[in-house]
Amino acid sequence: MATTNRDLLARGIEQLGLDVDEQGLERLLVYLGELLKWRRKVNLIARDTPEPQVIENHFLDSLTLLPLLQGREIHLLDVGTGAGFPGLVLASVLPEACFTLVEPRQKRVSFLRHVIRTLGLTNTEVVADRIEPFIAKWQGRFTHITSRAVAEPALFLPLIRGLVTPQVEVLLMLAHEQALASLDHLDDGFWRIRALHRLTLPFSSAPRLLAMVGAA
Repeated sequence: MATTNRDLLARGIEQLGLDVDEQGLERLLVYLGELLKWRRKVNLIARDTPEPQVIENHFLDSLTLLPLLQGREIHLLDVGTGAGFPGLVLASVLPEACFTLVEPRQKRVSFLRHVIRTLGLTNTEVVADRIEPFIAKWQGRFTHITSRAVAEPALFLPLIRGLVTPQVEVLLMLAHEQALASLDHLDDGFWRIRALHRLTLPFSSAPRLLAMVGAA
């Protein structure tokens, strides 16, 4: 019997030790279906990416942040969300949390808003702009900030510094610890690593490092 996308997604979630209910799984599958349809005409992800790789590299990779979003009221900002990774994936399985997705490219914004409507999500807003105009206005609004679009902390952390108070946790999604080497010297020692979580993706065994960073 052929392995379905549902089987792959459910198995990957189980292997990562994550808690996603049946409704969350259904929303992710609808989201995946819309992504596969839209990528034929909009540059959301590489068009020739095999579906199992889409599931692992985009959906399961995004879900690795779930254990870091527990225990209090959550409002996560995803900077440069693209096709919704990781923010819209997380919003699909955490309906009790709030999400703000920032994306300047209009075609991707149209896709994000379509998926939000299709899934009936009421916890997610999309801002069709860059982050810079909102730094002063949004200070203190978010509990968590993340981005997959800006991989290097040396680029991402100065961009969002104006949003960070001692209560804010910044979630960095990295492939290795070398990216953290310059953190002590960045912004005159403003940043401190609060926690590190090492894991591997379930099918490829690709390494991932999640770094929780905040104001020193």
